[in-house]
Amino acid sequence: MATALNSDPLPDLDLVRRAKAGDLDAFEALARRHEGAIYSLARRMLQNEHDAEDVTQQTFLSALEHLDGFRGEASFATWIRRIATHAALKIIRKRRGLDMTSLEAATEERENYDGIAHPEYIADWTQSPEQLVQKNETVRLIEDALGQLDDKHRLVFLMRDVQGLSVKETADALGLSEANVKVRLLRARLQLRERLTEAFGDPARRVERAAHDHE
Repeated sequence: MATALNSDPLPDLDLVRRAKAGDLDAFEALARRHEGAIYSLARRMLQNEHDAEDVTQQTFLSALEHLDGFRGEASFATWIRRIATHAALKIIRKRRGLDMTSLEAATEERENYDGIAHPEYIADWTQSPEQLVQKNETVRLIEDALGQLDDKHRLVFLMRDVQGLSVKETADALGLSEANVKVRLLRARLQLRERLTEAFGDPARRVERAAHDHE
């Protein structure tokens, strides 16, 4: 008998339970509910629409295959975002020929806090980066600013500040030390803060750029 899923949307966990019992309509409802967020995450990470579409498709195929492994310790949204993140990281490593090499070892020498440029503008924001990303009227500005970051800083920002992964989880996923995650996150926040100050900050609080260049 077909499951009525459209009249009164069920919570994710109820849909997961039905999907585990073999109800494919329930899993399709989960996919429809989360595919937009997964595509958006993959697009931000990969900066390529075709790759993002592939990651989105692979994410839900993998989720269906491993659904019995979902224990509900985190939300379904968090669980599936992590699947998508790892799928996107595989593509990034393949782009660089890094299948067996950590991103830390292949992208640069060990980072530290020395030489981090101070921003030219200081924005007085009252909202978190995650709240800004979720506001419809600011999505385009955020996306443009994220697109200007290089991979190593954008990925850490997305995983730590947008997805809410811990420093350790981010470090493990990217093959970095926890110290490097903290440094890259700081640099990403400073770069984004500077680029978005005109939209979200107080121009009166402009300060002079420090006497060293941005990376």
